Amino acid sequence: MTAQMLIIFFSAIFTDNILLARFLGMCSFLAVSRQIKTAVGLGAAVTFVLACTSVLNWFVYHRLLVPFGLEYLRFIAFIIVIAAFVQFVEIVIERFSPVLYYALGIFLPLITVNCAILGVSLFMIIREMGAVMSFFYGAGSGVGWALAIIAMAGIREKMQKARIPKGLEGPGITLIIAGIMALAFLGLAGALTPPQ
Repeated sequence: MTAQMLIIFFSAIFTDNILLARFLGMCSFLAVSRQIKTAVGLGAAVTFVLACTSVLNWFVYHRLLVPFGLEYLRFIAFIIVIAAFVQFVEIVIERFSPVLYYALGIFLPLITVNCAILGVSLFMIIREMGAVMSFFYGAGSGVGWALAIIAMAGIREKMQKARIPKGLEGPGITLIIAGIMALAFLGLAGALTPPQ
């Protein structure tokens, strides 16, 4: 593993966080971050899907779409790959962890339309990454997304006992906390800079 791959991995977690720096995948982040248990489950599922679909979509793009001049179909092809893979993950989670499956509810199939998943596949094309770098970028993005949702769930669990002004209850305080978290993650920007 080269230093460049480590930089891509860690910058995707912290400084180029797909959720806190790019604000992709906010809907499920805000909805599922009420309990740590469900946040960990969804974070693991999103990480697995991001790591795998980024590589699968790299191969679809470079081995199928580019040779036949069909690059303009990348959105449709990427969404089909993501949907099929999420269906596979959903079946596996339902089989091995029914409690997590029911806790995640509608948000598990909604990983398919999580814009963070599609965003990672598009960023790896724009940044002209290779297959291995795409895997590290996808895995790092997934870990960063999971880290953010687990941190938010922990904060929200603690806040259930706190007195919050009426006007800030619910989404208001959650968005303020997300903004503060984004500032904290971006504070590491000088430490890791991804290759352009």
